[in-house]
Amino acid sequence: MLTSSGLSFHQLFCLTLSVLLLLLPSHSADPDPLQDFCVADVNSSLSVNGFPCKPTSQITSDDFFFDGLSKEGNTTNLNKATVTAGNVLAFPGLNTLGISMNRVDFAPGGINPPHWHPRASESGVVIEGKLLVGFVTTKNVYYSKVLSAGQMFVVPRGLVHFQLNVGEGKALAFTAFNSHLPGSAVLSFNMFASTPSIPDAVLTKAFQVDDDVISSIRSKFGV
Repeated sequence: MLTSSGLSFHQLFCLTLSVLLLLLPSHSADPDPLQDFCVADVNSSLSVNGFPCKPTSQITSDDFFFDGLSKEGNTTNLNKATVTAGNVLAFPGLNTLGISMNRVDFAPGGINPPHWHPRASESGVVIEGKLLVGFVTTKNVYYSKVLSAGQMFVVPRGLVHFQLNVGEGKALAFTAFNSHLPGSAVLSFNMFASTPSIPDAVLTKAFQVDDDVISSIRSKFGV
């Protein structure tokens, strides 16, 4: 059957559905760029869900290249691991492009502790060593695997995950994100090293432990 416009109901349905899909907001990690590039002016006092662009007259070739991931990170810390971020704050040329990368260095036994990225999914590749990589779903299902050099992993956006060096020597991984600033929330620091502190009454009930246990854990983080 044809409508008054000469379209069949099937055609009209498909056209209406297409329009509705076009009107739905994008669910990508970052908005699509509207120009070739927008090198971030990270010193600007203005911010509208991101960074404003530097004037074209101030942009140079150096804005599109970054060597920060070429240097091994210092792993002499509590976790025996360190993350070197290659996000928009370190590499302004990434602004609005919806991509970034990290370098993660591990000493023997080092861990990138349980954390999540609120604004991006993560993929990674092990370059050196042997890593146990795992994540937990919102239904508390745990997925993990031990990976060696050349093997990849993926962590869906917003899920808690970690990497642990289970090899005998150092380990190295590079991770990539579909956001120029994925953010990282580390569970242990969120819970026990926030400013101001989460009340002990909340933590003792949440973890079903006594006050002295909470105090002991806080002391590990210098709180």
